[in-house]
Amino acid sequence: MYQLDEKIWFWLLLVIPVILVLYIALQIWKQRVQNKFADKRLLNKLSPNRSLFKSSFKLGMFCLALASLVIALVNPKVGTKLETIKREGVDIVFAVDVSKSMLAEDIAPNRLEKSKQLVTQIINNLASDRIGIIAYAGKAFPQLPITTDYASAKMFLQNMNTEMLSSQGTAIDEAISLAKTYFDDEEQTNRVLIIISDGEDHGARAVELAEEASNEGIKIFTIGVGKTKGGPIPIKRNGVILNYKKDREGETVITKLDEETLKNIAAEANGSYINGENTKDVVEEIGEILNKMDKQEFESKQIAEFKDQFQWFLGFALIFLFIDIFLLERKTAWLKKLNLFNENL
Repeated sequence: MYQLDEKIWFWLLLVIPVILVLYIALQIWKQRVQNKFADKRLLNKLSPNRSLFKSSFKLGMFCLALASLVIALVNPKVGTKLETIKREGVDIVFAVDVSKSMLAEDIAPNRLEKSKQLVTQIINNLASDRIGIIAYAGKAFPQLPITTDYASAKMFLQNMNTEMLSSQGTAIDEAISLAKTYFDDEEQTNRVLIIISDGEDHGARAVELAEEASNEGIKIFTIGVGKTKGGPIPIKRNGVILNYKKDREGETVITKLDEETLKNIAAEANGSYINGENTKDVVEEIGEILNKMDKQEFESKQIAEFKDQFQWFLGFALIFLFIDIFLLERKTAWLKKLNLFNENL
């Protein structure tokens, strides 16, 4: 069991056959030139210390050193042991209200941005739970299916705005209905839906659907964002407030946090209501709730532990280079006695 880190370095091995071809071409050319100059017996007398085998051997050492260096750069790794990693967690779906009322600035910077901050901080404190995201206003829209990719979840979350859904209003019942389709594992014992909203509900069946969700094993927790005294809905252009939203009579619309609706929805689904004003408190409370839940194993992987082996090939490369550098092409007296390269022939 092995793996290779940088396979691109294998292309350097193509240099070796090029070197060999050039070496052979050079030897053929030298042979032809020498034959024109003198016959073989005379050449041996003129250059008695010349060793063709040693020059070939030196080239072989250089090629081996280059090959070893390339393999060291590739960094082969050998698996030493297998370890089974289990992922356990809870399936959590966040339903984020993106209706126009979420632009109210009774809580800084506004209700929608505060909701994004809350969800982001909750995600940052998760371990191996799976998450999904739903955006809803007058209708609910699947933003992100169940996943363990927290980075993607936060990216989708930051792109949510009040213009993404043309159907305005606040239909919490639509969000609950869509969330029920997210939980596709019948063996999942703990399914969690977290609704982040100001509680203004223009739907008529939210509490009824919350009860149905509870019967399917879904717990609903609601987080209220905003102030009970309410605030106007600003109309901005390039970040500058031009006016505030008016009703048909021309009166400024004041949108208020409806905690009662959110509490009723949570109560029907064995959950609880949390005021979202203090981010730290919300994150801690959600964390405690999730920690108390039984975790469902939804993924089990065998991961091999690999160790680098480049150092061996780097050592071989140094040895081959040492031999190549210190092995002379000329015949030497002490090697002549050993006759390692047939120098006495």
